[in-house]
Amino acid sequence: MTRRILNQPLETLRRRTSVKWMAHPADVLPLWVAEMDVATVPAVADAMTTAMELGDTGYSWPADYLRAVSAFAADRWGWQADPARARLVPDVMIGITETLRAIGEPGDAVVINPPVYEPFWTVIDATGRTLVEAPLGADDRLDLAVLERAYETAAGLGAHPTHLLCSPHNPTGTVHTAAELVAVMELARAYGVQVVVDEIHAPVVRPGVTHTPLLSLPEGAAAVSLLSASKGWNLAGFKAAALVAGPDAHELLASIPADVSYGASHLATQAQAAAFDRGREWLDVLLLDLEDNRRLLGELLPEHLPAVRWSVGDGTYFAWLDCRDLGLGDDPARTFLDRGRVALSSGTSFGTGGAGFARLNLATSPEILTEAVRRMAAAAR
Repeated sequence: MTRRILNQPLETLRRRTSVKWMAHPADVLPLWVAEMDVATVPAVADAMTTAMELGDTGYSWPADYLRAVSAFAADRWGWQADPARARLVPDVMIGITETLRAIGEPGDAVVINPPVYEPFWTVIDATGRTLVEAPLGADDRLDLAVLERAYETAAGLGAHPTHLLCSPHNPTGTVHTAAELVAVMELARAYGVQVVVDEIHAPVVRPGVTHTPLLSLPEGAAAVSLLSASKGWNLAGFKAAALVAGPDAHELLASIPADVSYGASHLATQAQAAAFDRGREWLDVLLLDLEDNRRLLGELLPEHLPAVRWSVGDGTYFAWLDCRDLGLGDDPARTFLDRGRVALSSGTSFGTGGAGFARLNLATSPEILTEAVRRMAAAAR
């Protein structure tokens, strides 16, 4: 396999018609939304070619997909995820939405840890739940004292409080430790909180770093997890995800309507199963490329933007940039776009703690990353 995966030239990328490349004019370098600048994973391309040749374009059958998720989890993390306790859903956020609806009633509280993935607010609003914030600490890690206070508040707002946990954390890239996750589950049990964990970025962690699936811990038996190949193999356009319940959460899984799975695409389940089964070597090369880009960004920022602070996250392919010392206000991404023609995600969209920050997508070529930082520096000047 070619050593470099993040090597797509800009002229090729600009032929794409996804939101990443269509949302801004052609002079903008888009390093915002969670799409990677990679060619199609060969195993996925082969699976789609075979499906087209066979005319295998009918309704989805989840068994092979759920088996592939389980096999990857066992190989990567030593977690024996039982396919019998899993449900096919169209994507992670729809799975979260339906899980929240199954847990309780409108008005019940949902705890989140901002700054965090923007759609978490959307799904809380859509299900009529009450938001309770437990912001990350200054070190971008879970603050257990703050979390306990949030749990106490949430338990007083309704009979079925939930904690929507992002693991690894988006946008900071924090990979929660097993000890932290155990502590979360102990607090959840004490306050009667149902934990639902979004693990969509779980395959994307730095070499040498271990992601701990929440359900792999004995303490996670009552939790629910959402997983997908969407982020690890750049398959956001192939809609499918797995909702997996811990052994003590089977009743919750059973209460989710069966028709929720109908929105998942049969082509998507085949594509993602191929990625989980036969795209592991490709993923390993991607992780090395991302590590190279982290090192490159670590060289570029001191040279061109020394006032920008960045704590390298162990997960995801994002860099959470602290731009507060640049004097560009709450939304530095706006300046980078308007003056530098570089599109980053606005820190303010991630909620509390995001003002003055911007999220940069590292999953691009070194050439594009270098040009983006140079443009950002010129914009800041």
